[in-house]
Amino acid sequence: MPAPSPSQGSTGVIDKLTVPLDAASDEQTEAGNYFVANYPPFSFWKPEYTGEVHEILNSPRPTDTNLGVYFHIPFCRKRCHFCYFRVYTDKNASEINAYLDAGIKEFERYSRTSYLAGRKPQFVYFGGGTPSYLSIEQLTRLTDRMKDLFPWDETEEVAFEAEPGTLTEKKLEALREIGVTRLSLGIENFDDHILEVNGRAHRSKEAFRALGFAKTLGFDQVNIDLIAGMMDETPENWERNVRTAIEQSPDCVTIYQMEIPYNTTIFKEMKESGRISAPVADWKTKRHWVDWAFNEFESAGYTVSSAYTVVKNPETTKFIYRDSLWEGADLLSAGVASFGHFGGVHYQNQADVAPYMTEVDAGGLPIFRSYRTSHEERFIREFILQLKLGHTNLAYFREKYGVDPTERFSGTLGDLQRRGYFSLEGDEVLVSREGLLQIDRLLHDFFLEQHRDARYT
Repeated sequence: MPAPSPSQGSTGVIDKLTVPLDAASDEQTEAGNYFVANYPPFSFWKPEYTGEVHEILNSPRPTDTNLGVYFHIPFCRKRCHFCYFRVYTDKNASEINAYLDAGIKEFERYSRTSYLAGRKPQFVYFGGGTPSYLSIEQLTRLTDRMKDLFPWDETEEVAFEAEPGTLTEKKLEALREIGVTRLSLGIENFDDHILEVNGRAHRSKEAFRALGFAKTLGFDQVNIDLIAGMMDETPENWERNVRTAIEQSPDCVTIYQMEIPYNTTIFKEMKESGRISAPVADWKTKRHWVDWAFNEFESAGYTVSSAYTVVKNPETTKFIYRDSLWEGADLLSAGVASFGHFGGVHYQNQADVAPYMTEVDAGGLPIFRSYRTSHEERFIREFILQLKLGHTNLAYFREKYGVDPTERFSGTLGDLQRRGYFSLEGDEVLVSREGLLQIDRLLHDFFLEQHRDARYT
């Protein structure tokens, strides 16, 4: 059964019913990734399917599908102990410049394809790694060339991930001039000990400094990321963390629950020591902490807008990158290990910088693996991703896919309703707070049978 919710707007430290981090629990955090980022799972994407991407690129461009552009910048000052992304901490300026040049060549090749020529992005996203690791000169040169190929004059959102310790007031001013509208600061925690233990490069002083500068420069949105259940975190620390975030008054806060994917430093240490459970908070504790945080933010005037986000003003604070992708937008994704999709065909680039650069230098597209989704898989993908918002409209799926989710998933939805996680109101599927706190675990119940154990592969 779902864990009970703490009281609304509690004023003391999170109640002492919270499970201690060293207690035995049947919900210990084990290695693996429950977070549902896409569907079907990445393990089903294969190198032998890459020709299907080129088939799509040679087809006429669509007239009714939004386009997003993503660029992966894989450079960091330091690799966090929980990081599972493709990042490099040992590249000099010339190597970084060569990588950026390769990315532009990749964009140039896409801009000449029938499917993408002349299309303007609805949104642009810079992820990493640490995009803010780049110098002002590198950022300006990169974005100027990107705009020449895929103009931003109709772009509704330019989102940019940043590590606080890499930001100066001048760099933030440059980002604003470039056109960044949504600045996302990877703060994770405001406690220096927690940051150090978990391998973060920045410290709280840098976080406060970056926030202070960012709030004066007129970005449409400033988001901060937090992680619940990091190594050495206590209920008292989590409470201070949440209260500090509220005091800083960002437009949006994103809260993740700590996971330990296989290709992380923490997992490597677990494997070497023979441990099954990770040295982080268990799932019951993390759900309890996030629930408490949501209640505190709501008491401060924020609105819970998804399983991970609270926003100060839901009328003006939108995350177009997320919402558009979850409604089937195309995503042109460039850079090492990045993944995108065109017309229902998903692809991922070469996962290491050497083969990525080799492919680009040879004049090709550095695509490593791909997967063509079926009509049913596209329907499931959009349905489960939109459930992360806490609600979704049934008419949308009947009109777009000719499928009524209440009929297609009658057994699963009925079970989740009986357990108090979901409810139906008119034409809406609603997710309860208890369901929202563990939505990624629940979404696997909607997967096709052959995909259900993929999080372990």
